Amino acid sequence: MDSLTYTQLLRRNRSFRRLWSGQVISELGNWFNFIAALGLVRVVSNAAPEVTTILLLSRLVPFTLFAPLAGAFVDRWSRRNVMIVTDILRVVVALGFLLVRRPEDLWLAYLCTALLSVFGTFFEAAKNAAVPNITGERDLLAGNALMFSSRFLLMSIGAALGGWTAAYVGYEAAFIINALSFFASAYSVWLVPDEETRSRSTDAVPDQPRSLYRGYWSDMREGWTYIVTHAPVATILGINILWATGGGAMNLIADRLGALVFAGENGISADAAVAAFYFAGGFGLFIGMMIARRVGAYFELRKRTVAFIGWTLFIQGVFYALAGVMPTLVLSCVMVCISRVLLGAEFAVQETLLMRLVPDKLRGRVSTTDRAAEMLIWAFSTAAAGWSLHVITSRTLTVISGLLSGTAGILWLVLFVTRKVRLPKRLAGGRPQEEQQQVAAAGD
Repeated sequence: MDSLTYTQLLRRNRSFRRLWSGQVISELGNWFNFIAALGLVRVVSNAAPEVTTILLLSRLVPFTLFAPLAGAFVDRWSRRNVMIVTDILRVVVALGFLLVRRPEDLWLAYLCTALLSVFGTFFEAAKNAAVPNITGERDLLAGNALMFSSRFLLMSIGAALGGWTAAYVGYEAAFIINALSFFASAYSVWLVPDEETRSRSTDAVPDQPRSLYRGYWSDMREGWTYIVTHAPVATILGINILWATGGGAMNLIADRLGALVFAGENGISADAAVAAFYFAGGFGLFIGMMIARRVGAYFELRKRTVAFIGWTLFIQGVFYALAGVMPTLVLSCVMVCISRVLLGAEFAVQETLLMRLVPDKLRGRVSTTDRAAEMLIWAFSTAAAGWSLHVITSRTLTVISGLLSGTAGILWLVLFVTRKVRLPKRLAGGRPQEEQQQVAAAGD
């Protein structure tokens, strides 16, 4: 049976519509906050690259540290309640940026960024684990694509509006909008019935009753053991880590290219130039996610999902590298946009594949371990990129980052072409001969 279209999914699935609505509102506020925070610390620190790097690390490192715990946490507790509580906590933290006015206050910007990351980690873990249960197997790809496409559309709109607000209204307005968005998100999630966020199948029920307050370490070990003993799952996590070695520098690249290389072009301000890169990237990811449902179904029907993931990962890296050699802001943004269209479509297909591979009772732990490992490398990549700007230019960093992220696609193709890794028959087409055709397609 065919998956519902995006419109049908929103119209017929009330719980998904409410969860999606909450994400749309909070993501808009998040990007207001992010662009404003970057601009605020840049102004307060006189554009010191190490200050921007620290802010980005404050966003990445807490996710890496707390994601494994968050995954185990949401596999035990009410996923709905976790989302509501973390939204309310983020309302308070988002207002903390209003107190940052002098260089001596920068620690507060780092702290608020870190806390938003911690609470956001628990929210994302709960949401990602709940989506497959709310959509069902048939509509999972459509649900994933819609969730992520709207997130990245809001990245574009929020970055553009955040840049405009920061430049012409002030940073304070952006931080207040962010706080209000979390409150609206909490209300929207509150409308979702708690029982719909968990699977009703027997595989979601633990074999033995567990205390809600003890045994999280063993739960995390269980998730890690599952990953290392299931080659397709481990491979997905591995290529995400490899992609992050290059892709992790993209936030720093957007800030440096926009604010220091292209600012002043046609009278554009530094905040607006930075926002232009985020708009291009977000819009590209939105388009990629929107076409992912049809593209993913097309390649899955022809048993070429493996080839699609590998080649798309490689080509997106090439286009991102080209952004570093473009002579104008517009052309550089076009290259970023094309790269993100490819990455968005690939990510939706890959994320859906991961969700189908992992049982519900482990999904929260595996999903957050994936994100934690990726963000750990992302953090190292950001730190290394910030240091490298003392010896190389922002343009050179962009080229290196793009090509490095594209190697993830090459590794993926090699592993499947050499048959070191295979998908389960239920996902690869069923019969060994068909699976061989899929693997061979990766080398076409």
